[in-house]
Amino acid sequence: MESTKTTSTTLNTTIYRGVTALALIGFLIMFFSISTAFIVGDFSAEGSVILSLAWGKVSLIDVYIGFLIFSGWIIYRERSIGRSLIWVIFMMIFGNMTACLYILFALRQSRGDWSRFWLGQRTEAS
Repeated sequence: MESTKTTSTTLNTTIYRGVTALALIGFLIMFFSISTAFIVGDFSAEGSVILSLAWGKVSLIDVYIGFLIFSGWIIYRERSIGRSLIWVIFMMIFGNMTACLYILFALRQSRGDWSRFWLGQRTEAS
């Protein structure tokens, strides 16, 4: 007896809503955190303190490696070099707030299709 295995690329509604909620909450937390830091913090003085600490340097290296990896996904997923460049610049400036926003856009564009979520318009080429 031969079994047939079907592969579904459709996003489960619960997973779709969960990822959407997580990305939206992450965006809002980062937005308010960044806004508050710019209002009450001293970027130059506090940045110097962070860079003077060994774990401050490690944390920044770790964060920016993550930004670069996420930016790689953006560049792969987008067909437009200009659009990719804008997203990457915002990623390097605003960090995971941009990542959360990009995930929300990718979810909306995917229309519930995992392949389209991960590959973007590249799914149309295959």
